[in-house]
Amino acid sequence: MALTFALRDADTADIDTPLLGVLLPTGSELPTDLRALDERLGGALTRALTRGDFRGARDETLHFDGAASGAGRVLLVGLGTPTEPSASLRRGASLLARQAHKMGVGTAAVVAPGTDGEAIESIAVGLSMGAWEYIDLKTPPPEAERKKPLARVTIVAEDGRAAKDSLARGEAIAAGYDVARRLAQMPGNLCTPDLLAKTATDIGRRHRLKVTVLGRREMERQKMGSFLCVAQGTPQDPKLVTMEYRKGKRGAAPIVLVGKGLCFDTGGISIKPADRMEFMKFDMCGAAGVLGAMEAIARLRLKVNVIGMFGATTNMPSGIAVKPGDVVISHLGKSIEIINTDAEGRLVLADLLSYARRFKPAAVIDAATLTGACVIALGHTATGVLGTDQPLIDEVLSAAKKAAEPGWQLPLWDDYKELIKSDVADIKNTGGRAGGTITAAMFLREFAEEYPWVHLDIAGTAYSETDLVAIPRGPTG
Repeated sequence: MALTFALRDADTADIDTPLLGVLLPTGSELPTDLRALDERLGGALTRALTRGDFRGARDETLHFDGAASGAGRVLLVGLGTPTEPSASLRRGASLLARQAHKMGVGTAAVVAPGTDGEAIESIAVGLSMGAWEYIDLKTPPPEAERKKPLARVTIVAEDGRAAKDSLARGEAIAAGYDVARRLAQMPGNLCTPDLLAKTATDIGRRHRLKVTVLGRREMERQKMGSFLCVAQGTPQDPKLVTMEYRKGKRGAAPIVLVGKGLCFDTGGISIKPADRMEFMKFDMCGAAGVLGAMEAIARLRLKVNVIGMFGATTNMPSGIAVKPGDVVISHLGKSIEIINTDAEGRLVLADLLSYARRFKPAAVIDAATLTGACVIALGHTATGVLGTDQPLIDEVLSAAKKAAEPGWQLPLWDDYKELIKSDVADIKNTGGRAGGTITAAMFLREFAEEYPWVHLDIAGTAYSETDLVAIPRGPTG
């Protein structure tokens, strides 16, 4: 159930709500608009700040019982010392929503100092992220044990045109995250290539986008030997999906977003270990991200031209699956020696990046859960960023920081190309363990030479196997 929002310009002491959340940075004094509420609580808020019971550290919380009227409970949430205020507000709001959801309050209100338009957008996104959960496949608890899910939040701010526009932007972005996380959390037997294609068609119908779906036969006619060799071992029909959003200047070159959509990755003949293989349902998070982005872009009605594209299949071992040592011919015409069938995502992306040329793009950005090496290098905090155009890379890194999805640039030097030279083909699909994230990107670069290009390795950031405090374990969106 999507979270709904309201704006209200009112004295916090007069807000009748089961829970009032207050977002405060480190070292804050009691904001002026909370003084009446503090008086109603007998000065409890002032005492907590004065005595240091609450210091506003990041993720710090302090809970108060409310007064006889107004807020039933008050929850202080610390923002730390923000270096990127919008990201801090988003994280704090997400933590607040998680706590409210656990309490079963149903509705809540939130106040933060200096809540301007950008802050409202960040708070709305954070609240939606924190309240989100996937319970579609769970049996509901007995009626007596059920808690009210957080369904509606009032943001205390001036209810003007700018605030409403900012809230609408936050809701649009939150809807995109919801699409991406819901698809990613689905088990592989439900989230199939057919379902991803159907989701794209549904988004296209609602927002009047042109959606094109290619299956196995159509890709055979396009001579996509690299993509199709990954799909060789599965009876499920692979899908190459394009979604065209054209609200920018007529004829202007589009931005193309490309996503890896491996609905499940066993590794193929180079099969993965059984332990934790269930997390390979998340190998389609690049495609989920593209679908979520197109949902948000369409809701935002951005005046740009954007093409969303993803390739969806499963990587399965079978009697007809591609084998180590096989050589295939890509859509671009380059021959590829398959060294490891578990390096399959780059084989799908190779043909997608080649196919993207038909749109004559201004820039291409791909996202893929591509290498375990990226997790070793950067952990679960930063996305690996590599590319061929430094101004584009800088723009992506700046946007990533603002969106609280930090990236870190890795080198893409020609020296690494030596590691993917093949004895029998133009290129091989892996250069071994050393520099694995870089050599994977170097492989992709072979198919993305005709336009500015950035590659995002989201293997460590698309999902988490542990609770992240602000959001639960699972897909990050």
